[in-house]
Amino acid sequence: MLNPELLRRDPERTRAALSRRGDDAVEAFNAAIAADDAWRRLTAEVEHVRAERRQRASARRGRPSEDEIREERQLGERLAEMERQLKQAEEERHKALAWVPNLPDQSVPLGKDETENEILREWGEKRTFDFEPLPHWQLAEKLGILDLQAGALLAGARFFVLKGAGALLQRALINFMLDLHVQQQGYTEMHTPYMVREEIMYGSGQLPKFYDNLYHDAEEDLWLIPTSEVPLVNLYFNQIIPPGELPLKITAQSPCFRKERAAAGRDVRGIKRVKQFYKVEMVRVVEPETSMDHLEELVRDAEDVLRRLELPYQVMALCTGDLGFAMTKTYDLNAWAAGSGEWLEVSSISNANDYQARRANIRFRRESGGKTEYPHTLNGSGVALPRTLIAVLENNQQEDGTVVVPAALRPYMGGLERIVAASKK
Repeated sequence: MLNPELLRRDPERTRAALSRRGDDAVEAFNAAIAADDAWRRLTAEVEHVRAERRQRASARRGRPSEDEIREERQLGERLAEMERQLKQAEEERHKALAWVPNLPDQSVPLGKDETENEILREWGEKRTFDFEPLPHWQLAEKLGILDLQAGALLAGARFFVLKGAGALLQRALINFMLDLHVQQQGYTEMHTPYMVREEIMYGSGQLPKFYDNLYHDAEEDLWLIPTSEVPLVNLYFNQIIPPGELPLKITAQSPCFRKERAAAGRDVRGIKRVKQFYKVEMVRVVEPETSMDHLEELVRDAEDVLRRLELPYQVMALCTGDLGFAMTKTYDLNAWAAGSGEWLEVSSISNANDYQARRANIRFRRESGGKTEYPHTLNGSGVALPRTLIAVLENNQQEDGTVVVPAALRPYMGGLERIVAASKK
């Protein structure tokens, strides 16, 4: 959540910063200012009536007259109605604040949408082929490791089934990434629920903005997570982190569930954009003055995954028009998919500064008995499937239709060096 003080303290500067995101952000900010003004005005009026009531009670001597009783009753009824209006105004203020996005960092490039993101660097060389490389949906079908029809039969469009070496490859990627993050990069592995309460979804910034893209069990009021960022960020929901525990570096693998309403008509072939997928997530909770350094470290950690898998990739700085709702700065890592002939986003690495911490009421103390502060939260995919699986298959395919398993994954696949069609085994 945006710091409410920004609604009153130098609102013009805040409005100018939000204008870099577009008109919708400014309109949301103006609506929040109006709601805050109404709440503050009603708060002052309620306090005035409460003070009047206390003054009357303290000034009264002896038994009250009928007129005094009538006036006291009327004052009480008036106060009750005003308190009802104040509660409603407070709810409206809270709702309005929830629709104001995070302020973009000054280093974020200005742009209207994803077409104006900036490529910062590339690593690796795109492989050249002596044959026409296949896209993953053709390659994997020939190998017998992907069944799109079975996915559609079981759950509908944008679901899939991995079979045999395909399922093994996905499991190998997950285990490889977790081991790298934990054993070499210093993260603590977590296993969290895949369903969370509404407050938890709100704390990470998924609600109310992305309501239409989330799966909700109305009976128990639980939400399927779109990423394990949601439970990881909220591990200290409504708590104070004791001195000496920051920075927190945590990681988890989980299925992710998204309705993909905005993707209608896009990426309909294969498994580039699906409603259920796995992802390894990295999250950091840090002291505010260190968060931008941690952001760069997160990028390096995700790059390390792609380098070990020998996948060509590019690092991209997202512009203001493509920046996530809760984020102040974001980098994307895009892996090259040779068969599809395109860059696929496999990781989005972001700094939310204190935005998520305020929404989730997460605080920390630097020393025992010291004042509480809001930490900064960061997250990044380390990395996401199935797009990384797509890149591995398409970049390592051979003319005979087999796929060479990257050396980093072979220990996780029982020493398997090539994926071959079942009929060729």
